[in-house]
Amino acid sequence: MHPHHDTETCVDQLRAALEAHGITLPSLGVDLPTFASAYPTPPLVALGNCNAETARALTAVLRRAAGQ
Repeated sequence: MHPHHDTETCVDQLRAALEAHGITLPSLGVDLPTFASAYPTPPLVALGNCNAETARALTAVLRRAAGQ
């Protein structure tokens, strides 16, 4: 599988997992500068910015998943 396709799949899966918990990261996507890079490293996933309410919701979901 091409690393770019794998990264896009990863973003799609992360977006779906977050949506299952009612969380949306508006800037979630493939980091375009690394996507277009001439270097042989896989592109990065850009999580982007979110407001404090979204950050608290994400923290709560992660804590529940970790059993805290």
